[in-house]
This record gives sequence, structure tokens and C-alpha cells, in this order.
Amino acid sequence: MAGGATRKISAASARAHTRKAKQKTSFPLPSGMMRNMEALFGIVVLALIYRAIMPPPPKICGSPNGPLITAPRVKLSDGRYLAYKENGVPRDQAKHKFVFIHGFDCVRHDVALLTTTSPELMQSLGIYIVSIDRPGYGESDPHPKRTPKTLALDIEELADQLELGSKFYVMGFSMGGQAVWGLLKYIPHRLAGAILLTPVTNYWWGSFPANLTKQAYYEQLVQDQWTLRIAHYFPWLTYWWNTQKLFPSSSVATCSEDILLEQDRVLMPIFDSYQSKYRDLVRQQGDYESIHRDLMVGFGTWEFDPMELENPFPNGEGSVHIWQGDEDGHVPVILQRFIAKKLPWIHYHEMKGGGHMFPWAEGMGDKVMKTFLLGEPFAM
Repeated sequence: MAGGATRKISAASARAHTRKAKQKTSFPLPSGMMRNMEALFGIVVLALIYRAIMPPPPKICGSPNGPLITAPRVKLSDGRYLAYKENGVPRDQAKHKFVFIHGFDCVRHDVALLTTTSPELMQSLGIYIVSIDRPGYGESDPHPKRTPKTLALDIEELADQLELGSKFYVMGFSMGGQAVWGLLKYIPHRLAGAILLTPVTNYWWGSFPANLTKQAYYEQLVQDQWTLRIAHYFPWLTYWWNTQKLFPSSSVATCSEDILLEQDRVLMPIFDSYQSKYRDLVRQQGDYESIHRDLMVGFGTWEFDPMELENPFPNGEGSVHIWQGDEDGHVPVILQRFIAKKLPWIHYHEMKGGGHMFPWAEGMGDKVMKTFLLGEPFAM
């Protein structure tokens, strides 16, 4: 009787049996397919990272779909073109011929001191100024391998093609002032004298004491500390850092007013009004080969230390002058003072209450030129 009895199946047993049956119908992905999917995911992530950190190619002036060429240009020995603009008295009538090097996020039209130097003084002293678009800016071709040395040699070629003579003066503002150190290093024999207007300093120049650079560095806005740190240690991330939206990037590149002190809050609108006529020209070939390249070159590892330079005019046949304001939110005055002490042959002029944009203060051009060319005492 026991062997032939019908077995009763509980509801719980039935459900358990059903679940087991369903589990048996599923099947795991083959291990090879899982590895392929993981690899594909990794490739997608890397592609997104690559896209974020790799800048787009520059829009070369005169190329298809590139900006138009409107400025006179010289062709350099490597095939690149350098755009320029002539100011002041005619070149063939000049007594003092200058090459001007513009600052960060500027072009050949931004000639510091030009608007504050009177036409009468320009005429009486025979001042001629040729201003350039630095590589990647305006209408000058980009130079992905740009260094302080290559820019110095570019300017020497320009001077030769324009027949400025065996010697000429050089003047630079901000990042352009920093570039003048390269000319003093590599072509001192071609210079009659040099003016550095609030030249940018590199925190990683070897002669600076560590405690001094630390003090100056941490006086900068936090966003600028990170911008410079990335430009120096991780230059390949410069494009990403300055285009990402997660954190604030360079206050200078974004034209933030947070970095401006008293005088600059007065003078910056004057400069902005002047530059507004050609603002679109500045980065028309792309941000990367203009302002981003400036950061990587200016705050990268240099092949020389400006504070180890020797006097290029040991016999007094020329002179080098630095003008610096003590309320400059862009360039730490304490570093400029140290440079002046390390290089006693520098004529250092510090302006009480002067900001970064001091060259645009009324009458400043006349004062600087009279001091530099005539030896008159400088007074703010």
C-alpha cells in the first residue's frame, strides 16, 4: 500500500521547484565575452579622456576655412610667418628703433606705452616701434615647439628682414616682458637696450629662494595656483584644465576682476575699451597655441635662469630697465625685487600704488621713454 500510494506535493515545494527550473533556464556570459565588454568599456573611457585633454588643431591664417590675412608678415627660415605692425615715425627716419613684444592674451595692436607717449615726443626722439603677433596669436603662425630661444631668434629674423640695423631696442609687457629675458640670453649682441614692463616671473627659476617663491605663490588666487602647477608639472593637461567647467581655471584667461587691485580697476576698462576693436583677432587661431602655449612656456622648465645672466652692456653702451608696480595682482613684486638685487646692472623702477596695467596711465609713456632714452629721473 505504501508503494502504490499517491504522493502529495505541497504548494511551497511546487514554488521551489518552479524557481529551480527557471534558474536552470538562465545562462552566464562566456568569460571571453565579459573580457571583451570590459575592454570596450575601457576604450570608451580612454577615448573620452583623450578627447577632453587633446586640443583641436589650430585654424591657420590663410588656410581653407582659416582666418584671413590682413597684416604684413615676414616669412621665417622654418617657413612660419610672423605678423607685425609699424608705429611711430617712418622706419627710415627713426633714431631709436624698438621691437615690442605683447603680453598674455594680446596682439600686435596692444603696444603698451604707445597710447601714453605723446606724438611730439615720438617725433622729437625719432621713435619707431614695430610690434609683433607672438606665434599662435593674431596672424602669426603657431609654433608648437616654441621656447624662449625660438622667439628670440624669430625676432632677430624679423629685425634683419626689416633692416632695423645691427642693433635695436626691445620692449616687452607682462608675458612679453618675460620673453625679453630670452633675447638678453640668446641675442644680446643685437640689442641696443631693453625695457621690461612688469615682466612675468616663473616661480620655478632656480635662483629664487624656496621660502620666497612659496610666499609669492600662495598669495595668488587658488585657481591660479592650480593653473600654474598644471602648466609646469602636467603641461599635457593644460587644455583640459582651462576648458573644463568643474573648477575655476586661470583668472587672467577668464578676465576675472578678482585679481585686480586699486589702480588696475581704474585702468583695465581703458585697456578693454581700446582692445575691444580687435578682440576677436587675439585667439582667432585657437586658445591652445596662444594663451595655453603661453602658460606652458612661461611657467615650464626653462633652459636657463635669468638671474644668472651677465650684463649685456659691460661698457655702458646700453641699459636694461624694469618697471614694476607694488600693487600688481599678476606679478609678485617681492620676486621682482629679488631679481633686481641679484642683477645689479638692472635699472629697477618700482612704483608706489602701481598695478599691472600701469603703462596705460596718463603720461606714463613719456616718463618711461625720457628715463630710458634721455636718462631723466623717473617719477610716478
